[in-house]
Amino acid sequence: MRDLTIWTYDWVPEGPRGFVRDLRLRWACEEAGFSYAVKVIPFDGRETNHLARQPFGQVPFLDDGKLKLFESGAALLHLARKSEKLMPRDPAGEADTLQWTIAALNSVEMVSVPWWFLEVTGAKDNHLTDWLASRLDHIENILKEREWLAADRFTVADLLMADVLRVTKIRSFGERKATESYVARITGRPAFEKAHASQMVHFAEANAAR
Repeated sequence: MRDLTIWTYDWVPEGPRGFVRDLRLRWACEEAGFSYAVKVIPFDGRETNHLARQPFGQVPFLDDGKLKLFESGAALLHLARKSEKLMPRDPAGEADTLQWTIAALNSVEMVSVPWWFLEVTGAKDNHLTDWLASRLDHIENILKEREWLAADRFTVADLLMADVLRVTKIRSFGERKATESYVARITGRPAFEKAHASQMVHFAEANAAR
């Protein structure tokens, strides 16, 4: 019996496919070798139809037996605590992984997501562009000096940072070879490719059924 259940939408428009954040949990489970099921809530009415489980009407959320979590970052850290493949157990390695996981959410994604939203909505003057470019400059300088963000190996911090950076259209901000190489290498992992393909099939099948 599978105790882990990842919840996502039953369908999304073409644009977000491959980027809906249940992908992060699928990817983590694939890296760790966890068996999991995927269940859905309706995309139509999503603002209010699952507020008891996700108070902001978003996905994903995660069931692990009796334990239930919302927010992809919280769910990823929970999964990381269950597998040393995602986070080392020594105090220094764990602390390093935690800080870079939070950095991906708070220092990069908190800029990249509103920037992306303004881009896709056709905003004529996206004031976040310079801020995001600055964040990418910092990441580029870091990745010039290291292969992994934390603990000298792949961790959940790399998983999350690479997924966050995928959205930013790095090349549109100029050449950042280290960052581009990093994202390509991390998302070239078999676990990402399997998780991404599974999500794309899920939404393609849902689209065909509509």
